[in-house]
Amino acid sequence: MALPQRRLPVGAETLPSGGAHFRVWAPRRRVVEVAIEGGTRTPLAAEDNGYFSGAVSGARAGTLYKYRLDGGESFPDPASRFQPQGPHGPSQVVDPAAYRWRDEGWKGVSLPGQVLYELHVGTFTKEGTWAAAARELPALRELGVTVVEVMPVADFAGRFGWGYDGVDLYAPTRLYGTPDDMRAFVDEAHRVGLGVILDVVYNHLGPSGNYLPQFSERYFTDEYGTEWGEPFNYDGEDSAPVREFIASNAACWIAEFHLDGLRLDATQSMHDASPEHILAPVAREARRAAGPRSIILVAENEPQETKLVRPPQEGGYGIDALWNDDFHHSAMVALTGRSEAYYSDYRGTPQEFVSALKYGYLYQGQMYRWQGKRRGTSSFGVPRPAFVTFIQNHDQVANSARGLPAHLLASPARWRAMTALTLLGPGTPMLFQGQEYASSKPFLFFADHEGDLAQAVRTGRRGFLSQFRSLALEEWTRELADPADPATFESCRLDHTERERHRDAWTLHRDLLRVRREDDVLRRQGADGLDGAVLGSHAFVLRFFGPKGDDRLLVVNLGSDEHFSPAPEPLLAPPAGRRWTVRWSSEDRAYGGSGTFPPDSADGWRLPGESTLLLAPSAEAEEPAGEPWPEINKDRSRRAGERERQS
Repeated sequence: MALPQRRLPVGAETLPSGGAHFRVWAPRRRVVEVAIEGGTRTPLAAEDNGYFSGAVSGARAGTLYKYRLDGGESFPDPASRFQPQGPHGPSQVVDPAAYRWRDEGWKGVSLPGQVLYELHVGTFTKEGTWAAAARELPALRELGVTVVEVMPVADFAGRFGWGYDGVDLYAPTRLYGTPDDMRAFVDEAHRVGLGVILDVVYNHLGPSGNYLPQFSERYFTDEYGTEWGEPFNYDGEDSAPVREFIASNAACWIAEFHLDGLRLDATQSMHDASPEHILAPVAREARRAAGPRSIILVAENEPQETKLVRPPQEGGYGIDALWNDDFHHSAMVALTGRSEAYYSDYRGTPQEFVSALKYGYLYQGQMYRWQGKRRGTSSFGVPRPAFVTFIQNHDQVANSARGLPAHLLASPARWRAMTALTLLGPGTPMLFQGQEYASSKPFLFFADHEGDLAQAVRTGRRGFLSQFRSLALEEWTRELADPADPATFESCRLDHTERERHRDAWTLHRDLLRVRREDDVLRRQGADGLDGAVLGSHAFVLRFFGPKGDDRLLVVNLGSDEHFSPAPEPLLAPPAGRRWTVRWSSEDRAYGGSGTFPPDSADGWRLPGESTLLLAPSAEAEEPAGEPWPEINKDRSRRAGERERQS
């Protein structure tokens, strides 16, 4: 049968001539009807491949409907574009072309030079809406953020949740506004110069409101398992329509919402033994949907498989970047001194940071004691911007008893030093909402479930956190926040007035991102060469080689004051005929620090404790003005004078 020209293979689409065209994959059914809310039922024609399709003249944008299956119950559209009453209610016909975009000149984003900012729409503002979040976008642009990464918004059951239990993959949740409200958010982001990427979950669906099995039992498979439920069937019988469903979803977000890319959740649980892994067509369809616009695709991948970011011609999947958990884990051990559970294979040592910033992952095939197996693959040849570095994200903040951000778990000076290392390093940095002004708000796990499901989530959460020995204590078990309690969710809403009250933290992040953006050497992200060396038990140096010999040093000391005399490390030597001067210091008084003396003097190198310094070569080889005359030189002059008198 001849089908009208459709934008996507499934779902309801309005027709230029009036009415709407419906198409759904339902191979387990003999009869599928479009049941208009309070109105008519129209049978769809069966195609040869398990699809049903047809036009309904009485349907238009705003029409509510369900699919009535085999003359029995009716269920929402698996490719619904909006669920105004939630996942259990009727679907709504949406015309994405009705929105009038203002971003005609927007060219998209490419990975080099980006600064990501992860946010959860429901807690990013007190209102928890797209419109309220849009009002904060100019401040993020002023800060130096370039791309907003929005946590999942596919509709899910309940009044609040993280979004990782979405069940309507094509429908932005009604909790934050309408689909056009989401479009307006993206439009405003583009107006102020920000890209927007969306976190999508293609490894499972949530436990409440998942009606896909009513249409086909082949959507999911029991051949594999995940921690969260049955995975999608990407390689079994009848998997082709499932693969099309997911790849088309990636295209839908890019095309209908003008998104600048996707962040792919837990890709290790997208099990697929097909000749072409599902991630490859997802990437391909997303880029096709973007047309001439450039987009970025970021993946979370716990086993650290770098083939995800290698080009298709090299057997890769064509994704742009990977979250670097190794960097985060080392950073948290260095910040807190704790190495429990999945932190137990990290020491937070200088060598770990030098290696992570030079090579990306620390584990590239070595044994990983926590899991009792080898972890990771080689990252050689992968560009440094392909590794997303962070000291906070939604998972890692919440994976603690109280959901506290990093600045409340470390000394202020060490937190400033680690922030500088993250934001000036060669990877692609990412901030988590509120991090930029040291928000006092926690970020806890919250999910609005009821009854047995709520109890199962509570039990599961306690079980997960019990891997941390300190959190397995009985007193913590009693004090853990209830994920289903609305107060848990409410406690996580940001208060952006803290931006002024914590001005030193805001200034710290703003200045660092300005340095990253404007420094001719740092903004190349190590493209001209990067090396590093351990200086002491807590100190190390990174040297960014400049294209014209105008190198930069990033000197980090996460311990107490250090004095290196002598300092026989070649990376500390300035370019010929020049001296190092301090370009930026985490101990600047503007950030609450104690001030900084030039570290390179005639009596060696002195590094202030818990600090990060950025050094650049000066034009002249003179001692910096105001540098105190070292005692060692006084002693040398005194001894020389005595020898002259004796002679």
